[in-house]
Order: sequence, then structure tokens, then C-alpha cells
Amino acid sequence: MKSKKNKLKAIDLFCGCGGITSGLQSAGFEVLAGLDVEPKYIQTFKHNFPDTKAMCVDVSTYAPAKLMADLGLKRGELDLLAGGPPCQGFSKNVPRAVREAEAKNNKLIRAFLDYCEQLLPKWIVMENVAEMRNGFDQTFTNEIEARLQDAGYEVIHDVLNAADYGVPQRRRRAFFIARRDKVSPSHPEATHAAEPEPGSLFQTRKHVSVWEAISDLPSLKHGESLDPYKYEVKPQSDYQRAMRNPDGVVKNHIARKLQPTQYERLASIKPGQGIKDLPDHLRPKSGYSGAYGRLTKDMIAPTITRWVFHPGSGRWGHPVDKRVLSIREVARIQGFPDSFEFIGSYCDQAGQLGNAVPPLLAQRLAESIISPLRQQI
Repeated sequence: MKSKKNKLKAIDLFCGCGGITSGLQSAGFEVLAGLDVEPKYIQTFKHNFPDTKAMCVDVSTYAPAKLMADLGLKRGELDLLAGGPPCQGFSKNVPRAVREAEAKNNKLIRAFLDYCEQLLPKWIVMENVAEMRNGFDQTFTNEIEARLQDAGYEVIHDVLNAADYGVPQRRRRAFFIARRDKVSPSHPEATHAAEPEPGSLFQTRKHVSVWEAISDLPSLKHGESLDPYKYEVKPQSDYQRAMRNPDGVVKNHIARKLQPTQYERLASIKPGQGIKDLPDHLRPKSGYSGAYGRLTKDMIAPTITRWVFHPGSGRWGHPVDKRVLSIREVARIQGFPDSFEFIGSYCDQAGQLGNAVPPLLAQRLAESIISPLRQQI
């Protein structure tokens, strides 16, 4: 491991609880600062990254020049600027009729671009929901490309599925990658696939399933908590081995206590079933197609959202226990290591997880740019 002085330097804008920062650090970056407007998210960020400057600020009003002064950075000196501006204005979970191109959250993309132009980092990585690339007649995609190209960057963008990079979750997100040395960047090669091709040039592994991710975590009843606890069984997959805390201690294994009707609904169906399989007297009049759904062991989990604590908002039912996933199980499915501790109420923690970039995906992206980045130095 290189000394801290020789590490590549990064900043994480709209850092949330720290999914991108966790991935960058695992890849070998030193993250100088994480910025977010939400105090609860910054609390978790600060707890997990004590050596990184945690800043609870509004990126749209906090001047890039002020940040550079605070960190002692000169323009063009930063290796990587990364971040995921809030995406509710584009999200498919927001009805199309009420989506607005000029929604406040959408404008935060322009604040991110302001930072890019002022800091002029060597590389840029920006994440957003998949719908953002084509939303509003590609208005924002065109603006991102135009502004970054005018600033001297080569830009590419694509939609990546976290499952293809070792995350046990089908999470499709748009990524914009830019580099400032007049060479076009490239997206990282997928490491996993639904059906890996034998003998392919890039050796891929099979997608990681839900059970490969969480089967070593102890059974819980709804409302039960094991926080903290020590591992009682050996890891049962390579994924679990990679996620485990070297200290042997796990926190946040907490299962939300359900309302009586919620519990009855989950308890009345089998793994793989959902709202359409509920008995007539328990079936709500309307709901998402995946509502009150239970996972199966061999599934790849659906996209984790901030509503993962509510069984009526998606397929969050445990594949064995009659309950929703615990916070630690959700963290595993998002690719957070067991050493990462979430702070706040149960719903706060669920929100932090649902809004995070999976650390494993951030790590794969970071690893793909480290070699060319070092060649620029």
C-alpha cells in the first residue's frame, strides 16, 4: 500500500452516507472531503471516514473556490471528482406527469458541473438514475457533454448494471466518465454475468445471488435485533468472505417490527410470491407489482430504494424468515462491507442505503481509471 502522501486524491460531492467514498478508498484513493446537505447522512459519513473532511453544506451555494481554499487545492491538481447528484427529478418512481426539467434536484447536476469547471480535476465520474440520460429529450446529457467538452474533457456515458460488477442487486444507473488528457475514457469491463461465457477473453463469474450475500447472517424474527454480534458460522461464499469485518463484529442486523397486517401478509405467502398471491382478505386494493414480495435464495435482488423498510413498497421479504430484510442484509445487498456502521433511526438508515452508490461498483469504476490516471501524473 502506498503512503498517504503518494495516494491519488479524490472528492465526493453529494456523498450521502459514503458509498462512493467507500469504493474509492478500497481502490486506493485518498478521499479529501465528502459534501452533502443532509446532516443525518453526514453523521454516518463522518463516523465511517474519520480521516476525511465531512462537510454538511449545500453544494449549490457553497462555492468551489471556497472548497479549494479549505482543502489547499489548486485548480487542475485534483485527480478525481466523483458524485451522484440527487435524482428524484428523473426517477421512474416519480410519476412522469409531475417530473420537471427545472426541478431543484435536477439543477444540482449543473452545480456538479460548476465544480468540474472550477476544480478542473484530471478525471470525473458522475452517477445518476438510468432515466436521466434520455429524460427531457436528453437535455441534461447534452449539457453535460457540451460543458465538459468545452472544459477540455473527453466524455463517455452509459447505463451500468451493478449486478454485472459483483453486486447482488439489479441496479441500473447512468454513469458519465470524463478525462482531461485528450484520450477517451472507457467503462470498466463487467466481472459478472447471468450466464458467463466459457473461454471468453475477459473471465466473468456468475451473478451473485441473494443467498450468497446474506446466508451467513443469523435468522431473526420481525422486530428482533442482533446489534452488535460476532460471527457464529464460517463464510459460505466468496462474497461473504469479502464483505466480512476483520474484527469479527457486525452491527445493524436489525429487522423492523411490522404492523400486524403487514406481518400477516408476509407470513401468508411463500418465497417468490407477492401481492397477487395474497389471500383475498389480506390483499390491498392497489399496490406495486412487487409489493409484499418475498425474495428467493437464488434471486438477484431488485433495486434497493429508500423505502426498503416497508413491505408494501417492494420485494423486501426475507427468503426464509417471515420479515423484511434487516439493515445489515440490505447493506450486504448494496455491497457495503460489514465494517461499515449506519447511524440514525431504522428509517434513516434505510434512506441512506437506498440513496447510496454500491461501494463495490464504485470500486470497480475507480480501479478501471487508476492505471491511466497514474500515467497522467
